Amino acid sequence: MATMKIKKGDTVKVIAGKDVGAEGKVLAVDRKNGRVLVEGINMVKKHTKPSVANQNGGIVEKEAYIDASNVMYLHKGKATRIGFKFENDKKVRFAKSTGEVID
Repeated sequence: MATMKIKKGDTVKVIAGKDVGAEGKVLAVDRKNGRVLVEGINMVKKHTKPSVANQNGGIVEKEAYIDASNVMYLHKGKATRIGFKFENDKKVRFAKSTGEVID
């Protein structure tokens, strides 16, 4: 698979799926499967047994992974594609819409 362009901590916008149009912060990235975990997006209900951490058990709502191709990076409030280029012998990400370096 190609290099993952979305990183943990990025703000992204959902462009496909049931949560289309929603925005959130990336909590985790699964590089092997090309999926991302976004805060407040793709909420699922998980049935849990009582345990030490959760005394009562019951139905817990949590985020599920979403495919990385269904999200776009938000740069200054607008969704944009991401590219890579070299600056001072260092590989950096840049927003393709503006050409500005992200990190």
